[in-house]
Amino acid sequence: MKKLLAVLAALAVAVLAFAGCGSSDKQAASETKVLKVGATAVPHAEVLEQIKDDLKAQNIDLQIVEFNDYVQPNLALNDKELDANYFQHAPYLENFIKEHPEVKVANAAGIHIEPMGIYSHKVKSLAEVQDGASVAIPNDPTNGGRALILLSKAGLIKLKDDTNIASTVQDVVENTKNLKFQELEAAQVPRAIDDVDLAVINSNFAMQVQLNPVKNSLFIEDATSPYVNIVAVRNGDEERPEIKALIKALQSEKVKKFIEEKYNGAVVATF
Repeated sequence: MKKLLAVLAALAVAVLAFAGCGSSDKQAASETKVLKVGATAVPHAEVLEQIKDDLKAQNIDLQIVEFNDYVQPNLALNDKELDANYFQHAPYLENFIKEHPEVKVANAAGIHIEPMGIYSHKVKSLAEVQDGASVAIPNDPTNGGRALILLSKAGLIKLKDDTNIASTVQDVVENTKNLKFQELEAAQVPRAIDDVDLAVINSNFAMQVQLNPVKNSLFIEDATSPYVNIVAVRNGDEERPEIKALIKALQSEKVKKFIEEKYNGAVVATF
């Protein structure tokens, strides 16, 4: 009898242990995973807001960390303060990695294009631009080159090579209007619009000051722009389930419809 009781007790312990193991597995499976994504406010953070609930349904807590510059998001990602970022175009990331070889960050997916535009509060058309006019452009290598290429396509200057995204003001070979360039941090260019005759502004920063690239610019990039905005992750994280879920949610019909309706051509989905 004692042996039978001992066997039953052992079986009871085993059953409880098995039941406990199963419940812990279910608990682990249902644990919410935090996904921190760095973004500039417009349009990136706004787009990310649209997929919060979609990721929540997959037990992923999307936390959006906003930045106002183009340097810190990549550094924070490299330092594991973020899981991904969504703020930059592919040429910018490529140049950033060249300048910061210690940063191990990769392009995980393309999401949209933001056409760069030429704006002014002083003239209503490029034909009104006077000799010696001042022009504010971004000072980082890829966006500076991008701005100069746009000015070249607008007929205001000529470059040695109007396909070279690394062009600088030293590569201007013809400047018949004697334009005076002011190179500023990209985020500062829209704030300088009242102090210059022309400002070449990235669309995400233009929209932050209520400038619509389609409606308000004097000249805008066309659909052939190579500057696709991307999701960036640390090298090796491309296959993380949370990252794949993030990209799938961003490349959805829901997001495409939101972009079309919200930005009216100022942002164009590329998927």
